[in-house]
Amino acid sequence: MTPLDDVRRMVLARCTVGTPIRVARADAANLILAENVVAGEQVPPFDNTAVDGYAVRAADVANVPVELRVIGELAAGAAPTIAVTAGTAVRIMTGAPIPEGCDAVVMVEDTERIGNDGVRIRAAVSVGSAIRAAGSDVAVGSTVLTAGTRVTPMIEGVLASINATHVVVYPRVRVGVLSTGDELVDDGSPLSVGQIRESNRTMLLRIVEEAGAHAIDLGIVRDNENVLEEALREAVSRGGCDALVTSGGVSMGDYDVVKAVLSRIADMNWFQIAMKPAKPFAFGTLHNPAGVQVPIFGLPGNPVSSLVSFELLARPALRTMMGFGTAAHRPEVLAISDDAVVRHADGKVHFDRVHAHWGSDGRVHVSRKQAQGSHQLANTARANALMAVPDGEGLAAGADVVVTFLGADAGPTGPQ
Repeated sequence: MTPLDDVRRMVLARCTVGTPIRVARADAANLILAENVVAGEQVPPFDNTAVDGYAVRAADVANVPVELRVIGELAAGAAPTIAVTAGTAVRIMTGAPIPEGCDAVVMVEDTERIGNDGVRIRAAVSVGSAIRAAGSDVAVGSTVLTAGTRVTPMIEGVLASINATHVVVYPRVRVGVLSTGDELVDDGSPLSVGQIRESNRTMLLRIVEEAGAHAIDLGIVRDNENVLEEALREAVSRGGCDALVTSGGVSMGDYDVVKAVLSRIADMNWFQIAMKPAKPFAFGTLHNPAGVQVPIFGLPGNPVSSLVSFELLARPALRTMMGFGTAAHRPEVLAISDDAVVRHADGKVHFDRVHAHWGSDGRVHVSRKQAQGSHQLANTARANALMAVPDGEGLAAGADVVVTFLGADAGPTGPQ
């Protein structure tokens, strides 16, 4: 058996980062910047007030209380037309530009309106108080964002603030997902003897999207070598797939159309990995018409094994292709197992499905899901983490364990 880390290193080494492309800002969501972003505009674009209040001269309010004459009002979006002079003030709203002559703003809470054209100032302010200077957030010519940054909603906001309408990013990988087998049914019809519901493809399409890639449903391919070969070649040519994910037919000794076809048309490696579940795994490449090597991930057929294999091998590889770097991998933490784990030495690391939550001690705790069979997806679906159980005779309750989080909201839940 091959250690998991050795297989992962080999897979990652053969999954190269895509060629950067220039896209509209709206199309860059969750992608990785391939180039630095330099500001062509300053933020804020002009001096403006941080509060609702009165634009004044600091010298006029050095000794309070003091009454000033209100000579105008200035809302956000309006251009100032009246200058602040000695003994006067302008009513001003948050975000409005600072009028000429003003060097400070007094919060409205520290004032009292007197009639229609007067205001009593109750608090002294210094020069620059409550004024946001032009360029104080972003200066023209400054590097606002560096290559390798993921375009989150907040990053999109920054890009919009400097009028960066386009950015250079690593492209989203197009991943073809298919299931094979005459026994699979996905049309809701009654099952005949020997048939099962298709579930792996359904699950894999969603977790491919969750990984940040674009999933392409290649459907169910029946057990026919010619049909499968045509489907695979079509996917990497006219289908435009940058990677392929299959499930089933990768176990040692299996004769399966997937193994037969991939062994013939692709450069494949077939592994028995020192882990449980997901011991069998296949990886290789298939050349597209342009001569580009398209990665192929052959996952086990059992649903839980398929999930674990994807999470530990395919997911980080796909994200590596999209420029995620170290963020290609799921977050891991050292947690506490609340349950004892009984196992026997078999040369494998066991990845048990667990529920992770914050404990009252401020650490992450995990409780083990009882059903750990590689076919028991219903129980696994309620887990939010994988717990690595080293080879040996198990763990005592309270032992430290390495946990890999799962799901779109990867991380522990609140205290139980």
